[in-house]
Amino acid sequence: MEAPHNSPAAETAPKPAGTDPASAPKPAAPDSAAAPASTASAEHGGSAGGAGTVPEAVTVALTVTSPEQMQELGRRLARVLAPGDLVMLTGELGAGKTTLTRGLGEGLGVRGAVTSPTFVIARVHPSLSGGPALVHVDAYRLGGGLDEMEDLDLDVSLPESVVVVEWGDGKVEELSDDRLRVLIDRATGDTDDERREVTLVGIGARWAGLREALG
Repeated sequence: MEAPHNSPAAETAPKPAGTDPASAPKPAAPDSAAAPASTASAEHGGSAGGAGTVPEAVTVALTVTSPEQMQELGRRLARVLAPGDLVMLTGELGAGKTTLTRGLGEGLGVRGAVTSPTFVIARVHPSLSGGPALVHVDAYRLGGGLDEMEDLDLDVSLPESVVVVEWGDGKVEELSDDRLRVLIDRATGDTDDERREVTLVGIGARWAGLREALG
């Protein structure tokens, strides 16, 4: 179902496909997190012995210590994003995936509050400034992966948008050969520790300059 065009953000749910207890939505949980403190990076891959070849992956590791810092990291990432980019967020419930995406939305200047798309699968946030739209997807219940993504009838061109997918590992990689993976690790157990270890992995030629772009 698509929200009216005058709504803050268009929301899309998958086409009905019968009732399946296994597809029940996961419990909602507050998405708390953090933003950058220190940075280290390393490049992996690349063709053996190939001078000037583009590395297969570029990795940047950061430590963030509060939800405000996590949101600021999203704003920083937004400055390097372009139409057609695919960003895949990985982290347990409450790690900070939606907080990071909220910062991305602010940095991209899109319409509508960025919240978890758990129950609608995907939300489209149009740009307020002529830039790319933000397509925010929760792939937790997308058992069919890419095929099911195509059935969402998103009222937007994915190649002209920035697509951010939570829980997308193993499901949406075929959307793009070049993609940015964001892995968010938090302290385990019953703890209020807001420290997060964030690892950015840029895959493909598009992200060869990730470290330099983040400054």
